[in-house]
Amino acid sequence: MLERQAPQIITARGTKPRVAIVHDFLNQSGGAEEVLREIKGLFPEAPIFTLAYDKKRVPSDFNEWKIEPLGWSKRLPKMHKWYKYYMPLYPTMIEQMNLQDFDLVISSSYLVAHGVLTRSETAHLSYCYTPMRQAWELYFDYKHDYTKTGFKPKRDLFKFFYPIVFNYVRMWDRLASERVDFYSCISETTRRRIDKFYSRTADIIYPPVHTGKFKVRPKNEIGEFYLCLSRLVPYKRIDIAVEAFRKLDLPLIIAGDGVQINYLKKIAGPKTKFLGWIDEAEKIELLESCRALVFPGVEDFGIVPVEAQAAGRPVIALGEGGATETVIPEQTGVFFEHQSAESLLDAVERFQRLDFDPAIIANSAKRFDTAVFRENFKLWVEKRFSEFSRKIQEGK
Repeated sequence: MLERQAPQIITARGTKPRVAIVHDFLNQSGGAEEVLREIKGLFPEAPIFTLAYDKKRVPSDFNEWKIEPLGWSKRLPKMHKWYKYYMPLYPTMIEQMNLQDFDLVISSSYLVAHGVLTRSETAHLSYCYTPMRQAWELYFDYKHDYTKTGFKPKRDLFKFFYPIVFNYVRMWDRLASERVDFYSCISETTRRRIDKFYSRTADIIYPPVHTGKFKVRPKNEIGEFYLCLSRLVPYKRIDIAVEAFRKLDLPLIIAGDGVQINYLKKIAGPKTKFLGWIDEAEKIELLESCRALVFPGVEDFGIVPVEAQAAGRPVIALGEGGATETVIPEQTGVFFEHQSAESLLDAVERFQRLDFDPAIIANSAKRFDTAVFRENFKLWVEKRFSEFSRKIQEGK
């Protein structure tokens, strides 16, 4: 197991750098927050700056950190509840963070954190999950979802303002990307987006997965059911899995909650079971005992497929996005080519004819363990901060 060690870095002045970490929002617990925990572990003295902070919705250990929420989040009505509707204000809000006292700023960014303002002698290293989906890759998906819900005056209002707002947001986001000195990102999928939308290069550092908390079970403890573990929202495409398994007449368990749950129940077959939200212990139990994980969406990386593999269970995934970097065809899972029920159905039938070695699958997942992330992120910070400091010295 690799030990957690702070990066060995010094400023151009020959002193230990003052470090700050910026994270978009601290009002939920997900993959980005797990990354933040690992970054914080490398810089235990660094304060966390964020647009909004909700103590009740983050892991309890976060509340022991020095967290600096932006003052605006206290002044805007129901910021924690309505934060999605304040999107037009995000660019202005993030630029109000005063980071003038720091030598190194590390942004953990999936929205606007990479757009903070820093001094010319402050190194800004950004770990990017994706350029904001709402403005770029999934613009039309989000536009469709925002403008089809609620009463008619609300829908008409969104239809009018949405394109205007995001035209401005895209221009700001593109310019903000130039403020970052060095990018790293979670996958090749995200690297391509950064190149296309920002015209910037990025180093790939796969996000941390706690592979050690899963164990490989003997064959007699593996169930016959297939598993979907996801938020039930449109872009996850769980409807494809529901339709395919209805036609296959095979048992499918869906764990997770979201706006699509009632629709999915309506189209589900008799052997599809919905569990709703589950806790961590239940998640581990399902991942360790399922016949296979079904992953029909396109993700920037996709932590759940890696967790399934850590438990020795194969993955049936769409052959796009982050899954193509974590699943090895015919060895740790199978891919289906098109995002359709028919294509998934064919992949399941092909899967049933194959034999998988759980030990090989679990060993493959160790490439993405938390200890590997710590070491790779540490080395990246050391390399890039040294490059930045050398440029500062040469400029003088």
